[in-house]
Amino acid sequence: MTEFTVWAPAAARVRLRLPGVADHDMRPGPRGWWRVEVPGAGPGTDYAFLLDDDDQALPDPRSAWQPQGVHGPSRRYDHAAFGWTDQGWTGRQLPGSVLYELHIGTFTPEGTFDAAIGRLDHLVDLGVDLVELLPVNAFNGEHNWGYDGVCWYAPHEPYGGPDGLKRFVDAAHAKGLGVILDVVYNHFGPSGAYAPRFAPYLTEQSNTWGRTVNLDGPHSDGVRRYIADSVLMWLRDYHVDGLRLDAVHAMPDSRATHLLEELATEVEALSTHLGRPLSLIAESDLNDPKLITPREGGGYGLHAQWNDDAHHALHTLLTGERQGYYGDFGSLECLTDVLTGAFFHAGTWSSFRNRSHGRPVDRQRTPGHRFVAYLQNHDQIGNRATGDRISQTLSAGLQRVGATLLMTAPFTPMLFMGEEWAASTPWQFFTSHPEPELATAVAAGRRREFAAHGWPPGDVPDPQDPQTFVRSRLDWAELDKPEHREMYDFYRRLIALRKRRPDLSDPRLHHVDVRHGDQFLLMRRGGCLVVANLAGKPQRINLPGVVRRVLLATSEGVTVMRDGIELPPESAAIVAL
Repeated sequence: MTEFTVWAPAAARVRLRLPGVADHDMRPGPRGWWRVEVPGAGPGTDYAFLLDDDDQALPDPRSAWQPQGVHGPSRRYDHAAFGWTDQGWTGRQLPGSVLYELHIGTFTPEGTFDAAIGRLDHLVDLGVDLVELLPVNAFNGEHNWGYDGVCWYAPHEPYGGPDGLKRFVDAAHAKGLGVILDVVYNHFGPSGAYAPRFAPYLTEQSNTWGRTVNLDGPHSDGVRRYIADSVLMWLRDYHVDGLRLDAVHAMPDSRATHLLEELATEVEALSTHLGRPLSLIAESDLNDPKLITPREGGGYGLHAQWNDDAHHALHTLLTGERQGYYGDFGSLECLTDVLTGAFFHAGTWSSFRNRSHGRPVDRQRTPGHRFVAYLQNHDQIGNRATGDRISQTLSAGLQRVGATLLMTAPFTPMLFMGEEWAASTPWQFFTSHPEPELATAVAAGRRREFAAHGWPPGDVPDPQDPQTFVRSRLDWAELDKPEHREMYDFYRRLIALRKRRPDLSDPRLHHVDVRHGDQFLLMRRGGCLVVANLAGKPQRINLPGVVRRVLLATSEGVTVMRDGIELPPESAAIVAL
């Protein structure tokens, strides 16, 4: 016998529909759960539910497999049937790791899990430890960034479905790579979101992307369980090593125990059982250290959070851009604050928000590895009007300076796919909504958004144009071109040096000493010193010690003197004192 269950607390009647037979009436049970047992309906059986007297067949909100898309029936899936080969995998902890963010649909021409497996050797050679996948749960249409997902338990079928994701994780583990999965629990996508028809998953309030999730209202116990079980499923049944929780600031929760603390507690229990580290990484714009403060210290106990301040401080200094939320950033003083204290806005005035923002980080007690830092990521590239990377505007010299500062900072560094070879392909905002009215609304909204920032509407690519998606695919042939291969070789050497010298990954924020002058910066990292010349001319810089050896230079022409160093224009060096 196979049991089918579904949570529908307000329904007066629920039926199960299977192919070729009469509908099965389900039995109501405690707390709104409905059940029915059916003989012979094992793995591979398609099914759907009908609510009350409505004859529309709806997919299971907890469906593990949607082979016909988000509007089609669900299919029974047996997690135990997959032939894992990673029994010896002991995991990858976040501290000390280098992350690599990629989008399955544009990482390869084929855009599948299996095709991505064929590029894992590239990541091993680069020196990456953890691969972070943009969301892969099912969404409507063929291609999308993934943040419009509506099935929070089912991998996207065009990518390869449940077995495809498992093959990718298994192959990554075989090569010593951990896998982080980006997950979205702050809203449902605009098409194919049937879960809210079963239960009050949503409130009447809204965030940037739609109605907010019900975490603290009536029936919120069931909603929280829905999220927690999804979290545990990815970690347990798909063997992933961690989750990046999208935009947790858009998940209001007034209950005494915040959902994030609840998730951290349950993940810790699962990690203890599995005997391998499991990481929860938040995306938050609150600049609140409480998220990553251990529960014993009154925090939520998450393992890390994305640090946009680190990106903004580096990006503005290198590019000179100051529009929008970049307005307060761009100085060497700002970068110094970030390198030594993680946040720039730490209870300080934010002109973009027109209010004070953030809270200081305890530099003595909070390790820097709890902050994921980056020069580029999917948001900071894709949410530019044309999806241009910094390689389109920065010299190769400044790109290397930025990479050097990122990789020697006390944070957990992350690269965005193709950054390591200065990929020339953009990464634009693309969608494939089948509904014409939704497609039109998304395209119009995108043009309005960027018009407010001064971009001519004609410069903003149409998200629905298939070429917008095609343009965003990586061009792996670029690695055969000398200028791209040189950048790639530099990143390899930089990552290798970071791993070879403990001082360069030391997460103790209070041990970081930064000094700066006229377009140059010095960062002391134990017995190593990072020296960066941001000027368009050579600079002679006095050093607080005698250089024993140049460990890495971003360009030729570095001259070491008894009490200083001369750097070529737009260059950096890492030296041992």
